[in-house]
Amino acid sequence: MSQNNKKLPLSGIRVVELGNLIAGPFCTKILAEFGAEVIKIELPKVGDPLRNWRILHNGTSLWWYVQSRNKKCLTLDVRTPEGLEVIKKLLKESDVLVENFRPGTIAKWGLTPEVLEALNPNLIVSHISGYGQNGPYSDRPGFGSIGEAMGGLRYITGYPDRPPVRVGISIGDSVAALYSVIGILLALYYRDVKDGGGQEIDVALYEAVFSLMEGMIPEYDKKGVIRERTGSSFPGIVPTNTYQTKDGKYLVLAANSDNIFQRLLKVMGREDLVGDERFLTNENRVKNQDFIESMIEAWVQERTLDECLKVLNDHAIPAGRIYNAEDIIHDPHYRARDMIVEMENEALGTVKVPGIVPKLSRTPGELKWLGPKIGEHNLEVLKAIGLSEEQINQMKERGVI
Repeated sequence: MSQNNKKLPLSGIRVVELGNLIAGPFCTKILAEFGAEVIKIELPKVGDPLRNWRILHNGTSLWWYVQSRNKKCLTLDVRTPEGLEVIKKLLKESDVLVENFRPGTIAKWGLTPEVLEALNPNLIVSHISGYGQNGPYSDRPGFGSIGEAMGGLRYITGYPDRPPVRVGISIGDSVAALYSVIGILLALYYRDVKDGGGQEIDVALYEAVFSLMEGMIPEYDKKGVIRERTGSSFPGIVPTNTYQTKDGKYLVLAANSDNIFQRLLKVMGREDLVGDERFLTNENRVKNQDFIESMIEAWVQERTLDECLKVLNDHAIPAGRIYNAEDIIHDPHYRARDMIVEMENEALGTVKVPGIVPKLSRTPGELKWLGPKIGEHNLEVLKAIGLSEEQINQMKERGVI
């Protein structure tokens, strides 16, 4: 997916990543895909804990190869005086710093807002944390799961007669990372187009999740409604649900607009209900939800998943199968849109990885390499900021890099 002959939108932007695991690194992954030079700082020998998370191949996480693609990895102990001086040199010539430690952590190392401002007035600093940089909870540790709980997502996820459950992925971290990307792009525009200089960006995981919670707050404020868990259905929107087919598979059906539901009635052979006042509007369908759900369930249970999808798609009724990893890899639509990409890697050989989102017509992102080995770019990065090989070797002996 190389676009070497085209200038990527973030070409010339240098980003320093002081972060571990998900939120900060996911943010910089996106920036790297669109041309930014991302230099990931890791502790010597230890590296990012993500290197050892989940499914490993020859001792390295397969997730790592995706999360850190296109990045240059520099091992550096910023907590040492010598390491601090190196990071200062790097930041002096950089555009963006992304960090996702507990508030105040990098300041303890010597990277206070005042130091960063004096060092590089044009530097954009994006802080990602559980609760934000201020407020009564700001000094608490906060992972994505805690942000999902406080942000309101966990409470409404699951079935009403069971405890709240997680969404299957670290959605809180990922959403916060996306907001960090948005903030960085806004700040770059303000700096470079409006001549506004650098600034700080404050992204809290719980706020990123909270921002997704639709009309939950005004619904409670004006109507006293607390949204509850509703399982696979979409509360207040009928019909949108998951149904089991004749062959034991699952169909997601979303026939919740007025015209689409009328078409669904015809597909199900219920022409007698077309135009019935009870089903003409969503407000009325909500009042008759139980009847509608039982009618759809009966129709679906008489057909296989493929049979359902064929007739529903032929009549422009939104429906789909629930995909797992195997379904995704073999799906022709994923392939046609370059969302499954094969790449070569020294440790993995040929491996399939996710493609790039979003898709830009003139300056599409590119995949250059997968997550590198620990310290793979030490020489390149340190020489670029003026250190000699002798200095680099001495730092290695002292455990600074």
